[in-house]
Amino acid sequence: MSKVAKRLLLFFIGLPIVMAIVYVKFLNHLPLQLVIAAASVLSANEFYNMLRKKSKLFPKPFILIGAALQPYCAYFFILFGLPMELTLWVFVLEAIILMVISILSKTFTDSVIKISNSLLIIFYCGFLVTFLSRMTILDNSRYWIALFLILVFMCDSFAWLFGVLFGKNNRGYIPASPNKSIVGFIGGILGAIACGVLFKFYFEDVVIYSYWRVIVLGFITSIAGIIGDLIESVIKRSLDSKDSGNLIPGRGGLLDSIDSIIIAAPVYYAGIYFLFGIA
Repeated sequence: MSKVAKRLLLFFIGLPIVMAIVYVKFLNHLPLQLVIAAASVLSANEFYNMLRKKSKLFPKPFILIGAALQPYCAYFFILFGLPMELTLWVFVLEAIILMVISILSKTFTDSVIKISNSLLIIFYCGFLVTFLSRMTILDNSRYWIALFLILVFMCDSFAWLFGVLFGKNNRGYIPASPNKSIVGFIGGILGAIACGVLFKFYFEDVVIYSYWRVIVLGFITSIAGIIGDLIESVIKRSLDSKDSGNLIPGRGGLLDSIDSIIIAAPVYYAGIYFLFGIA
């Protein structure tokens, strides 16, 4: 099966499945929360496997548990009506624990590297993912989560389409990902904004805010999604890895598929807070 066919199959089958999971609100989106937690652990495992080839790390169980605790604790706080800001303190506690573990090491030559790398995995694959969990406590959460995923997925899809059709002569401007084209980036941003406008048109009773606010939200979310994709490209290049794994056909590893979501989630969450006053 060609890469294009795999990508289209993933889009037309994977996206409806994800949206179906988002629709279930039982126990504050329990199915989605489980998917978030699983994605956090799996992506942390992929990041760890890439990073350990080049650098020193604490044992994998410590890191995977640390990453998993972020979305699990976030869901616990949601269920019991506790402030979501506590997830930040969980991360601080994990950082302190890793520093304490370093005290017990027999050698200290690589202690700073181990602490830094381990915290990077927990922050990237654990803490940032909790912003998706935060969206589950919003009023009309189904719609806001769906809009977020549509903006990110459509940006990626339109960027790929525009890049294939019109991007042959404008590639190589971004060293982190030389195969990506400027036209592809522009097409992704415009496609995401257009989908955001259509979403407001069809669900105007939920997205009651002005079109220009939705356009700004689509713009900043798509930009963040593109940056997320480029950040992972930088990580893979620095670690001499073509893909983060081989879990998803046509995409590589799980981290290759959710890199845009990881960075876009906090930006989108901040956007709906400052633009619409909801959070």
